[in-house]
Amino acid sequence: MTPAPAPTPWLLRWQGLLAGGSGGPLAQRLPLISGVVLCALMAGLPLVTRDGLSLLITASGLLWVLWALRTPPGRIGAMNGWLLAILAVMVLATGFSPVPVAAAKGLAKLVSYLGVYALMRQLLRTAPAWWNRIVAALLAGSLASSVIAIRQLYGDTTELARWADPNSVADGTIRVYGPLENPNLLAGYLIPILPLAVVALLRWRGLAPRLFAAASLVLGASALFLSYSRGGWLGMVGGLGAMVLLLVLRQTRSWPMLWRRLFPVLLVVVGVAVLVVTVTQVEPLRIRVMSLVAGREDSSNNFRINVWLAAIEMIQDRPWLGIGPGNNAFNLIYPLYQQPKFNALSAYSVPLELLVEGGIPALIAGLGLLQCSVRSGLAQLRGEADFALPALGALAGITGLCVQGATDTIFFRPEVQLIGWLCLATLSTSRCSSATAEHRRSSNPTTPG
Repeated sequence: MTPAPAPTPWLLRWQGLLAGGSGGPLAQRLPLISGVVLCALMAGLPLVTRDGLSLLITASGLLWVLWALRTPPGRIGAMNGWLLAILAVMVLATGFSPVPVAAAKGLAKLVSYLGVYALMRQLLRTAPAWWNRIVAALLAGSLASSVIAIRQLYGDTTELARWADPNSVADGTIRVYGPLENPNLLAGYLIPILPLAVVALLRWRGLAPRLFAAASLVLGASALFLSYSRGGWLGMVGGLGAMVLLLVLRQTRSWPMLWRRLFPVLLVVVGVAVLVVTVTQVEPLRIRVMSLVAGREDSSNNFRINVWLAAIEMIQDRPWLGIGPGNNAFNLIYPLYQQPKFNALSAYSVPLELLVEGGIPALIAGLGLLQCSVRSGLAQLRGEADFALPALGALAGITGLCVQGATDTIFFRPEVQLIGWLCLATLSTSRCSSATAEHRRSSNPTTPG
């Protein structure tokens, strides 16, 4: 006897209301239109104005709503469940915020980003080939940004000098910033792209596509290094290191158990040794890295420490629902806690920012989403689905963002956050692909595994 289908969650009952009928030319071409908009968005992240990005983000959300109205609802899934939990917490935080109007603007921005994620996920589930095209557009934007950044070394250094801090132990360091006007933002933008470039290099066929991916990888890594962003360097090491480790674990899955466990450990030890030797032998790198342990003697460290202390006071006063989402709410409340001469636009730490904006529930939901993402990515170590390699690249990109996010909040800028949503959409799609493949194997036992 066939079991009755599970009831549709009430949150999704509006989906599929327009499923009947042809819907006209626009509805029939939704995948193509959505793919073109998402490619334009990913390619234009570092190059398009904020107004242009807002227009593309809004268009993505509206396209998803139209697509959802024509598509019967499915299961929410674990990852989407955590995203809905984050959204619910932020709605409550907005309602109880001391500055609700400002928090509402931050909530609207979060909803718009979720619209981009939803459209990416829907497109990748419907037409997986669009992953290659979206990543190609992303790499094209990063390649242009990297060339512009490296070119700045040979132009007028007057503008670059404003990022040289005379109170830092790394005084005199020239930092490039490309078209993003901020070296830390340039680094944050490139961190998740580099692992995706590695996946493209391995996944794409043909000399020209691979040369394109290799150029994006090499020039992107060079531009990130020349940004002299300490958090960016750590994020790059974390992201590319995770990418290499995940690929090694995937390639050695058929080895004997002893070597399968020992080889990755040896690889990590060799990698750490190479990093230590490089840092100790290359003077500019050594000076910049040593500033990490300079404590309050380095002006950047001192600034962040003071902001963190003020953010902790904000959390202590509103631990359960915070002050509401968005930088507008933060800018109105932070001056009540800041130390003199230490103005800030954020908490300069993603975990602290989540606690400030949504309290302890927001941090728990964020950690739940991270844990679900890691599980989805690691599940692909043994998988053979089409999204196995992209999922590993997405997990490595998220790893790099998490490393940088420990001491910075560049992640909340759209140029960085939207790439994070692409990584999450990739992981969510890979989870669905694995579940579908497993269902097919269980329903057809004669199919070879």
